[in-house]
Amino acid sequence: MLNVTKEFSWAMNHRLENHKGLCKNLHGHNYRLFITVIREDGLIGDDNKSGEGMVIDFKSLKNIVNKVIVDDLDHAFAYNKNSDVDEQIAKALEEKIQQKIFAFDFRTTAENMVKWMVESLNNYLTNADTGVRCTKAVLYETDTCYATYEEGKWT
Repeated sequence: MLNVTKEFSWAMNHRLENHKGLCKNLHGHNYRLFITVIREDGLIGDDNKSGEGMVIDFKSLKNIVNKVIVDDLDHAFAYNKNSDVDEQIAKALEEKIQQKIFAFDFRTTAENMVKWMVESLNNYLTNADTGVRCTKAVLYETDTCYATYEEGKWT
């Protein structure tokens, strides 16, 4: 089955509450995300009439991923809304100095976020009746550290 992958990037900060290492402190990363999608019903224009022969137009994929994921996270403080301390930090950032925030329902580890990204993207793709599905995402937190989520392989 054919698939296509597109890369995205943004800057974001977070902290890991109750972590014993340096990541307990507020810090930022330049994230890189690779999104892989498939079209299970063949290629666009695979009927030999339109001749497009693609899984999805890369510009369409870019617009969708930016809308569903990147636009909300870019230059935001991403935090766990279940953490009282993170809630206080987010409230202060937003109210006192008008900073962008984004609340997750989990700790903001790369592993948790990449899973959320695939699920959120697939919800959108299904509801928008796009004919494509995200099967894999790779989220780089640094140049040498990343988490991968492949649909159906989360244990």
